[in-house]
Amino acid sequence: MTRRRIAVKDLDTPPLPIGRPKHLSWIPENIKKKECVYFVESSQMSDTGRVMCECGYPREQHLEEATKSSVFLGKEWDPKRHIQEMPTDAFGDISFAGLGPKVGKYVRVSADTPPCIIYQLMTQHWGLDVPNLLISVTGGAKNFNMMPRLKNIFRRGLVKVAQTTGAWIITGGSHAGVMKQVGEAVRDFSMSSSCKEGEIVTIGIATWGTVYNRGSLICPMGSFPAEYVLDEDSQGNLSCLDSNHSHFILVDDGTHGRYGVEISLRTRLEKFISEQTKVKEGVTIKIPIVCVVLEGGPGTLDTIYNAITNGTPCVIVEGSGRVADVIAQVANRPVPEITISLIQKKLSILFRDTYELFTEGKIVEWTKKIQDIVRSRQLLTIFREGKDGQQDVDVAILQALLKASRNHDHFGHENWDHQLKLAVAWNRVDIARSEIFTDDHEWKPADLHPVMAAALIANKPDFVKLFLEQGVRLKEFVTWDTLIYLYENIAPSSLFHSKLQKVLVEEKECSAFSKVPGIQLHHVSQVLRELLGDSTQPLYPKPKHAERHRLSITVPHIKLNVQGVSLRSLYKRSAGRVTFTMDPVRDLLIWAIVQSRKELAEIIWAQSQDCIAGALACSKILKELSKEEDDTDSMEEMLTLAEEYEHRAISVFTECYRKDEERAQKLLIRVSEAWGKTTCLQLALEAKNMNFVSHGGIQAFLTKVWWGKLCVDNGLWRVILCMVFFPLIYTSFVTFREKRLQPMSCLTRTRAFFTAPVVIFHLNILSYFSFLWLFAYVLMIDFQATPSWREYFIYFWLFSLVCEETRQLFYDPDGFGLLKMASLYFSDFWNKLDVCAILIFIAGLTCRWIPSTLYPGRIILSLAFIIFCLRLMHIFTVSKTLGPKIIIVKRMMKDVFFFLFLLAVWVVSFGVAKQAILIHNEERVDWIFRGVVYHSYLTIFGQIPSYIDGVNFNLDQCSPNGTDPYKPKCPESNKDKRPVFPEWLTVILLCLYLLFTNILLLNLLIAMFNYTFQQVQEHTDQIWKFQRHDLIEEYHGRPAAPPPFILFNHLQLFVKRVLLRQPAKRHKQLKEKLEKNEEAALLSWETYLKENYLQHQQCQEKQNMEQKIRDVAQRVDVLVELLDLDRVKRTGLVEQRLAGLEEQMSQTAKTLAWIVRALRGNGFGSEEDAPTMGKSSQSLAASEYDSEEKPEETTAPYHVSSRNLLYPSSSTVRFPVPDEKVPWEVEFQIYDPPFYTADRKEVAPIILVKEYQCLSGSFCARNPMGRTGLRGRGSLRFFGPNHALHPIVTCWRRNMDGSIYRKSLKKMLEVLVVKSPVSDHWALPGGSLEPGESLPLKLKRVLRREFWPQFQNLLNQGAEVYKGYVDDPRNTDNAWIETVAINVHFEDQNDMQMKRLNSVNLCVRWQLVDKRIPLYANHKELLQKVTTLLGAYY
Repeated sequence: MTRRRIAVKDLDTPPLPIGRPKHLSWIPENIKKKECVYFVESSQMSDTGRVMCECGYPREQHLEEATKSSVFLGKEWDPKRHIQEMPTDAFGDISFAGLGPKVGKYVRVSADTPPCIIYQLMTQHWGLDVPNLLISVTGGAKNFNMMPRLKNIFRRGLVKVAQTTGAWIITGGSHAGVMKQVGEAVRDFSMSSSCKEGEIVTIGIATWGTVYNRGSLICPMGSFPAEYVLDEDSQGNLSCLDSNHSHFILVDDGTHGRYGVEISLRTRLEKFISEQTKVKEGVTIKIPIVCVVLEGGPGTLDTIYNAITNGTPCVIVEGSGRVADVIAQVANRPVPEITISLIQKKLSILFRDTYELFTEGKIVEWTKKIQDIVRSRQLLTIFREGKDGQQDVDVAILQALLKASRNHDHFGHENWDHQLKLAVAWNRVDIARSEIFTDDHEWKPADLHPVMAAALIANKPDFVKLFLEQGVRLKEFVTWDTLIYLYENIAPSSLFHSKLQKVLVEEKECSAFSKVPGIQLHHVSQVLRELLGDSTQPLYPKPKHAERHRLSITVPHIKLNVQGVSLRSLYKRSAGRVTFTMDPVRDLLIWAIVQSRKELAEIIWAQSQDCIAGALACSKILKELSKEEDDTDSMEEMLTLAEEYEHRAISVFTECYRKDEERAQKLLIRVSEAWGKTTCLQLALEAKNMNFVSHGGIQAFLTKVWWGKLCVDNGLWRVILCMVFFPLIYTSFVTFREKRLQPMSCLTRTRAFFTAPVVIFHLNILSYFSFLWLFAYVLMIDFQATPSWREYFIYFWLFSLVCEETRQLFYDPDGFGLLKMASLYFSDFWNKLDVCAILIFIAGLTCRWIPSTLYPGRIILSLAFIIFCLRLMHIFTVSKTLGPKIIIVKRMMKDVFFFLFLLAVWVVSFGVAKQAILIHNEERVDWIFRGVVYHSYLTIFGQIPSYIDGVNFNLDQCSPNGTDPYKPKCPESNKDKRPVFPEWLTVILLCLYLLFTNILLLNLLIAMFNYTFQQVQEHTDQIWKFQRHDLIEEYHGRPAAPPPFILFNHLQLFVKRVLLRQPAKRHKQLKEKLEKNEEAALLSWETYLKENYLQHQQCQEKQNMEQKIRDVAQRVDVLVELLDLDRVKRTGLVEQRLAGLEEQMSQTAKTLAWIVRALRGNGFGSEEDAPTMGKSSQSLAASEYDSEEKPEETTAPYHVSSRNLLYPSSSTVRFPVPDEKVPWEVEFQIYDPPFYTADRKEVAPIILVKEYQCLSGSFCARNPMGRTGLRGRGSLRFFGPNHALHPIVTCWRRNMDGSIYRKSLKKMLEVLVVKSPVSDHWALPGGSLEPGESLPLKLKRVLRREFWPQFQNLLNQGAEVYKGYVDDPRNTDNAWIETVAINVHFEDQNDMQMKRLNSVNLCVRWQLVDKRIPLYANHKELLQKVTTLLGAYY
């Protein structure tokens, strides 16, 4: 039985929950723990006096076999042999007792668990999103004191960077030290933030053997949850887990009470995660990692050193104490100034309590590590409060990552591109502005296209705005392929995405496709036409079969990869192609608005020219989408956004109307090619934008259309008089708008007068009243068996009405098609009423011609007359007084419909009950209907049946047996003919019925009418103005003659349309296509006024009182921050000056003591014995405090790479050698380097060079550059010098025209670099020379065999730029590398040898020579010598 199982018995482990996820069986199958399988008694006893094993656990917590094993009997305890892996028994959910309902995840893992398994657990089984950034926080594991201000800054900055970038925070996980600080920061964020902001992922990686109360976490089947008690008072030397972490990885090596077990696994896990890539919203990045350091001891220094060695940037928080402050205080010194004595001094100050534990060797090791850390300045960032305007740690963290990436494995533009992708992935536009878009790099707009697409997909409007400011032109950015890519990556949660998928599925069903076709723009156009209305033409044409292959370009899943830029290649492919659309801004605006991306759409709309039409189209799309949206919140957001865009359209139109009324009205009827050949006015009507249509400028335009060529100030009475006495037209009684009509011209004035819609309308009113009068006369007076001439005239008149309705049905000036015109025709209520009246009239006419149905025919015609009279209400809509009332009546009709439904429930229920109680077996259906419905309905209005209470009962008014068809059946009665039904019950039912119907329901109806009236009355003017357009448009396109004379116009139209085949044309007053020049000028004018509106809006926002209060509050906060910073600076300066003063006083005391001794000895002593005076307090304070100045980078006087502590390709660690101890001449008594010589696979023995061979047969070679910390040959081939060759192949960087590219008046070089097949690093071609070989083996692998002789000739002709020692990590005290660097320079770009080099291999490239070129340090020194030789820029 395992030790854990014994412990579990005492814990009373709960059974496996029923809801335990099935996939959690994966955890014990793939994740292991470690158990000690051999008990060896330790010399140390436990706190309770129990015997302990060497692993730290007591005997009872071991396997039974471990205490009886004979296999290991008599052997020493060895963790490699005596600890074995077993399936983990601690995993699941964890909750902290008494600390709220928060539940985290935990797992116990073996220290040897592969990082890929843990990463799979976190991402697939724990459900964590792949991070955009990994923040590893390290430092003091014990509680330490931080200044409150620095603590707040650290907490705020750490949480901000994690929340804004989607980062994982990794700590030690215990409730102490820096881990506690991180946990409290996350807790404060969780308490102050909303749930929408999401939880910050905080992962604690701790040692299982040091966790207090870990027994409560053990459950072989998983705990859901395990209740963990945080008890700091009883933890002793162990540590409690921090309750504010969300996930725990507890690393087990089979021991108890030993800290630091998790460091190795944590390092490997962090490195593995940093090598992963994340693909999200069009961006693919390698997950960056940063190490944040607070305080700390020796283990923290090792963590920093390992991080720097692995290329991980580190952020040191100065002021947190100990190691962090040691590094921070020397970080800005030149490396040669960081001496052993300086580090010793710093340690004595910052490690006062534990300074005695530092041996001489330890101080030397610390000095060496700190020198190496400071030497990698590109990876080291010191966060100093108030430095360079830094106020938050988040800025320092992100700046550190960008600074590190500039010196990483990216060349030239790729480096900047990589940094920009990181900023986009983090969604930190402030970092992009301050760190990326600087004067150090000139961005071309085309270079920003891939990240622009990524920012659009990821919905990052701040970045989109930034890219537009940096010169991205949407006309160049938007291509056919780009739009397809954007729609392929549209948000799956959006309603537009589901509609688009529905179109694709329908196309698949209608075609022979085996799978759903890819998205093309004609699919998008199909959905958009549903949203914008069929009055618009398709925005994207469907490609013909001949064009399908060209247009339907297959676009793979595009990644903005850090290494490869596939989306950039998409732009390269599309660059030479003319953009297909007339308005790319429109395309992006539609893409943004269909996803309800408010900020993005706002930015793009501000770039548009046809802004009024765009705003109205957005309003229409949003309103249509809101009708199908199921989520109430999303629907309200859409409607709010639609109202906002309607308001924008109104505001811009108001600006235009104020400037020029005529041009503004022309904007309304201009045919917009970009928006499907529709107009602004049509879009507003389709979207039912009443506020826009009721605008004064639009109403003035409609009034002008209503009056035609007549002046709008003509009184209506003048028009009516001219209609009656038409010769008045030729006088000045009425005036015309066009001056050319003012002179007497009979035909022109007559035509202008009678084609005016206002005249046509009143003529039709007069005609319609005449028709109704004649129709009524025929029905009431002149309806004979044989129709009279008046009746025939009615038929003829009706025929003209039918012809007019037919004309309206087929009138199609925009080419919509018959089906669309029919749907538009029948969508109008008044057209439906017309058709209904005509059909009823025809039915009555048919019956009228049949003698047997003459009377029914007259009845049907009478019903038709009623409907024809109702049609009069449409005529009254033109009246500003009666029009709104008709709208109110229409709305109240809907209220009556719902009221009748409620009323019918009471009427039927009471009627059935009354009929059943009073009448026995009534079989006549008509009298059943009367008793149940009709009488009950009349009762509401006071006609109560006389027999219902038995008082006014009269047998003469009813039929006893129900045989009289004109009398109802008598109620139940006795032999005395008296009623026997319960009168009390019928009276009660009647009272209740009247109470609910007369009082409740009728008052409810009145209340509904009142609400409807109030609601409509508030918007009466808008509604009337909106519906006024339909009447004006109808009579604007109606023939001038009224019925029945309209038949002449119909005959004329028949000849034109049918016989002459002339297409229908819309009048220019409602839809006008402008010339290109005129349209361009009009749009430019509109854009100019739109900019005025946006500027005015910004000014209003600034002048808003709430905004002013916010600005003042922000400025006060900034002022307080600056005052606090100034106080901190002054306090620090005073403290440093006091420290300098104390040191000066100490020096003075020593000097006085020496003088006293000299005087007592009757001598003055030698000058060398006198103590030196320290710096003045002011100069000392200034030198210490002014650490913000960057030291000048100088070439290291000694080899650096040759002293790296870890020897490459081995586990050998060098003896630490600080810079000052490198020369052999300097005494270094404790120098004791290890010996290492790698085993080589060569068959031939290693030959020692004679001059490096001693008499004893051993080696006497000594590195000429000094100590390296390692003896032996290492991995080199020979003792002594190992020769190498490095060809440096260069050519001039040239422009597109062939001229040499220059920078700072100097020519720029390109150098040939190669990539190693085993790594991603680029380097100069070349390498070690084998004996008897003229070319390095690495170079031969790159070059083809037939090119070896030619390259050898090039080397012979080249210039030797360097010959000597190479600072290489493989060097030792007894073996080193010496090289010869030869420059092969091509002056002519057409050189044949150069062309051969260009086709050598895929792992070869030409790279621009710059001091930032990411090569090995020794290779950069060789390049610098070449640039000096050729006089080129470096």
